[in-house]
Amino acid sequence: MTEQCDILVMNARIRGYPHDRMFNIAVSEGKIVYIGETRPCRASIEIDAEGNLVTESLGNPHIHLCKVYTLDLVGDEALRRYQSNMMEDSLLAIEVASRVKDIYKEDWIYRNARRAIAEMIRYGVLHVRAFADTDSKAKLEAIKALLRLKEELKNIVDLQVVAFPQEGLIRDMKAYEYMTKALEMGADVVGGIPWIEFEEDVEEHIERAFTLAKEFNRDIAMLTDDAGDPGLRTTAKLARATIRNRWFGRVSAYHARALALYPKPYLNKVIELSKLAGISYVIAPHTGPLHAPYKSMLESGINVSLGQDDIEDAYYPYGRGNMLEVAFLASHITRSMGASDIETLIDMITWRAKVAMNLARCGLNVGCEALIVVHRASTTREAISRHELPLYVIRGSKILAENKVKSRLYI
Repeated sequence: MTEQCDILVMNARIRGYPHDRMFNIAVSEGKIVYIGETRPCRASIEIDAEGNLVTESLGNPHIHLCKVYTLDLVGDEALRRYQSNMMEDSLLAIEVASRVKDIYKEDWIYRNARRAIAEMIRYGVLHVRAFADTDSKAKLEAIKALLRLKEELKNIVDLQVVAFPQEGLIRDMKAYEYMTKALEMGADVVGGIPWIEFEEDVEEHIERAFTLAKEFNRDIAMLTDDAGDPGLRTTAKLARATIRNRWFGRVSAYHARALALYPKPYLNKVIELSKLAGISYVIAPHTGPLHAPYKSMLESGINVSLGQDDIEDAYYPYGRGNMLEVAFLASHITRSMGASDIETLIDMITWRAKVAMNLARCGLNVGCEALIVVHRASTTREAISRHELPLYVIRGSKILAENKVKSRLYI
């Protein structure tokens, strides 16, 4: 043992290996240079994982970051409508929730967003796709705030800013203009929400999004069929448009809750179209009473990940950017509690989340950038069950978060 390294994580358990095997992970110049059972180097920073699980960093490919912590500003009328029995009032909920944009200002959006991102980092989330309302109500206030935050944290978090036309691209006649300006300013992703348009305008909404995506060479993130209406068909139209525009692997569909109500033959057709298009799905079962049938999608080879969606806003009153907590909730809601289900849920907040964001997938492997989370649990089941703050969060050769929890019990 003569070599020097920057960080050495010792006595770590790693997914996919027997529980009794412990590993040491060495980091030098920001990259993982060794994973094995011997000690390879002396390190400036040494961390004893004490038999706890170590994974790659977590991802959150869906968070409306311009709205976090705004529930008290708008009340819970939108929340009640969105959470109704079969989500029949989802469109009305959007209209009510839009009132918060009457007071949109860059500074307070920035402060709230920074608070939320800081919390995510503490929980090991280092890859975030953040939606910013971009329309005639929000104008460019959210875009300016999130681009400012992205620049500030560029060496810490992979923050993708989505220019999101929450009010529609046809219903809101100025939205396309604002979207164009947002992309010129540096927004990373073209957003869309075609299901809120009148039926005759759905395909035009989708095509306008693709026009922008091709002009600016951007990926697409589109909320589809987010209501309890089995007649909604925007997910299939998005898949066909993806194939037609040959934007393979660059499109993600979000929510798609109406798929839960489709007749099985039509659902199978949508799944096949999505597979051909290379579309990823991002779902948030905890934010509404319906959720897309993700297991059928995964079995068909489609990438599906989990997203937080909201933190204390008009659609969801809870949340703290903890993706293990999201996985815990999804496990209950979708009745996914077997050993293989648990591993899949971890996949859905790690590498599958990165695929949905079109980020390079490398993982916890030699040669990869060091994106490391030392959990406060020895197994994946325990990690989801407890969904606690991890012990350490590492990026490159730097510790981003160290969480020490002290507790005394007198019994």
